[in-house]
Amino acid sequence: MRVFEDRDPYRVLIRTILSQRTRDENTDEATASLFERYPSIEDVAYAPLEEIEALIRKAGFYHVKAGRVREVSRIILEEYDGKVPDDINELLKLPGVGRKTANCVLVYAFGRPAIPVDTHVHRISNRIGLVDTRTPEETERALMKVIPREYWIELNDLMVQFGQDICRPLGPRHEECPIADHCDYYFRIKEEGKKKV
Repeated sequence: MRVFEDRDPYRVLIRTILSQRTRDENTDEATASLFERYPSIEDVAYAPLEEIEALIRKAGFYHVKAGRVREVSRIILEEYDGKVPDDINELLKLPGVGRKTANCVLVYAFGRPAIPVDTHVHRISNRIGLVDTRTPEETERALMKVIPREYWIELNDLMVQFGQDICRPLGPRHEECPIADHCDYYFRIKEEGKKKV
């Protein structure tokens, strides 16, 4: 499960940028290394790029991510007085920040209702039949219509955990799934199995 023990908006933002297209363990290690060496936004904003790259190497795509992390840090310092914006439109102006990252910051740093849609949320929402969408952006909009607002903050964590433990991409554990009887994907598999018999 994603861990945001430190709810500091800047650290949540940087950790989420580092988490793009990598595993949580690698993100955790890269984030810890970066902030151990450069604990403040000022430190990161003016750190040598090669040093940031070396510290975050575990996160993958470290050349691109290092540049983004430093650039975002400088923009926040210079244009937002060192404070991460708590508005989705302002967050989306930052380089390398898409809707998932912006929504993670809103949820995990500011406790604001939003639905971060990562691969787990997108896959599971479509698999079980909550939505019928092609892109994470479409999934976010569709989920906002069918999930009551009071559940938005918890939704990402719940689905990520569910996707890692039960509704895995390969080899989903239907026999352990508490919602198998309500799942479109499980229903299709059962129907296909009947046709083969």
